Formats: sequence, structure tokens, C-alpha cells
Amino acid sequence: MKFGVLQFFSWPERRASLASVYARALERIEIMDKGGFDAVWLAEHHFSDFSVCPSVHLMGTFAAARTRRLRIGTAVSLAPFYHPLRLAEEVALLDVLSGGRVNWGVGRGFARVEFEAFGVPPEESRSRFRETVEIVLKAWSEERLTFAGKHFAFEGVEVLPKPVQRPHPPLWVAATSESAIDWAASRGFSILMDPHSSHREIREKRAHYMEALRRAGFSAEGRTIPVARLLAVDESAEKAALVARRGALWILNSYLGAQHRPVLVGEFASKGVDPVERYLGEVILHGTPDSVEEEILRLKEETPLDYLLCAPLSHQSFLFLADKLLPALA
Repeated sequence: MKFGVLQFFSWPERRASLASVYARALERIEIMDKGGFDAVWLAEHHFSDFSVCPSVHLMGTFAAARTRRLRIGTAVSLAPFYHPLRLAEEVALLDVLSGGRVNWGVGRGFARVEFEAFGVPPEESRSRFRETVEIVLKAWSEERLTFAGKHFAFEGVEVLPKPVQRPHPPLWVAATSESAIDWAASRGFSILMDPHSSHREIREKRAHYMEALRRAGFSAEGRTIPVARLLAVDESAEKAALVARRGALWILNSYLGAQHRPVLVGEFASKGVDPVERYLGEVILHGTPDSVEEEILRLKEETPLDYLLCAPLSHQSFLFLADKLLPALA
């Protein structure tokens, strides 16, 4: 089983300087490079202090410069907010500068505030996302790009640089909804699985994806499916539970934002489920190193799980992951 880290750049209550948030993240990335981690996956967000990283490609160049073997993943490049040619150039340049170490994760986005601020109509998000992915892949694989679509048209454009990895860096599509999973499978794309679904939902979505792949005539052989899981690990179960609860509250109040939280709370309240308790009981892996190791082994068998993409909810959780869990499980 491979391990990666989903690296957020959270700025809780803005207690420390933002520069120190970036410095701590880069220190972690150096630890990952020296350990047995496969990749760091950088989370792109805008207009929120949940994670202040508006450019995963720029941050990726810093990560590449600090490392030698660690792969640099984007989780994700929010495709609807980019001009597709600029996106193709930036990811290819990162691949060149990193010596061919890019894992390209691409997603559609969901936060209304991002669409409004960038002037992208939310109802166009699906078509812009899919068209942009198609253009980027063609820009990388063809000497000169000619394309005519709903949103973009190009004639004979030479997009440079080309990526080091040929025909292009490995691609993962962030897919949460059934329609997104079906589209990714219909194109033969691998998927990234989100950190907010329950363990049961992840298992069901993965099975649905595998069946959709089969129906589309694609093989699952040799395919790696990273599953993102929030992680809270400490020396006692009680301390870990406090970290997990704090993380759940932070996600609900900050990441999802005021526009999304009432919808989420209403969705689960109608089922008699408290959203925070749902995160604690069904989403976040939390406990001592030994208990979390047991839970990961259980998920590995039940899901099945071949790539655990960990999102530590505290620096202590990251250190336990690097020092205890990874040596025992990788």
C-alpha cells in the first residue's frame, strides 16, 4: 500500500503568521521525501483561510526544489478557473522543473464563492471542466493543438513546454458524485476519492467506479486509486478525539463556509445525524497509533485500499504518521 499526504495550508484563527504556515508545510514535505511517502498532494483553495494555497503549481515548484524523489501531486488543479492553455503550460513546466515527478490531480470545484469571484457561471462548471481536461491532454500529446469546443477554440497552437513524462503526467480526476465517477470511468481516467465521504460511501463509490470502468471496456489492472482520509493521531484516544472534533468543526465552519454549512447540516439533520458526530464516527481516522493502524488495515481489506492519502489534522498527527504508521504499514 502506498502512502501520500494531502497537504492543506490551514490558517486557523490566523494565530501565527501565514509565512510560518508555509514554512511548516515545506518542512513536512522534506520529511516526506526522506521517508517512504509516495507523494505530497497540494490542495488548491481560494478566498478561505481553511487552506491558503491559491496556486498548487507555484507551491509545487518550491516542493520540487526541496525534494529529490517525492512525487508532486495536485489535489486538485481547479480546472474551471484556468484558461486551459495556461493550465497545460504550468503543469508541464512543473513536470520539467521536478524532473518528471508530477501527479496531475484535476477537479471541478464546488465552492460558490470561488465561481462568483472568478466570474465563472456555476452551471458551466461541468462543461468547462471536461473541455479543459480534454484540451490539456491534447496540448501535451500533440505537436500543435487544434480544437473547437463549446468554450474554447484554437488553431495550430504550439503549447510549450511539453511535460517530461510521456505522453503526459499520470492523471487523476477528483470524483465524488455518481455522474462524475461515470464520466471519469467512461474516459478511462483514474479517480481521486475525497476526504469527506464516510468509509462506507468510499467503499460503495469505489465499487461503482470499478463496474463503470468494466462497462466502458477499461481494465482496473495496475490502476492506483488514492483514497483521502482525515487523520487525527495522538498518544491517547482522548487527545486524538479532541483533535478530530476540532478538525470536524473547522471543516464545517471554514472549509464548507457559510453558504454550504446550512445545506450540509440540513442534509444530515433530516436523517437524524449530527454532522460533527458523522465526521468523528464515519469519516476521520482517529486514535492512538496502534488503533489507527488496525483501522487502516481493516479499510485496506474492506475497501480495498491500495493508496492511502492522509490529511493530518495536526502536526502531531503528521509526526505519528511519519514515525509510527508509515514504517508499520508501507
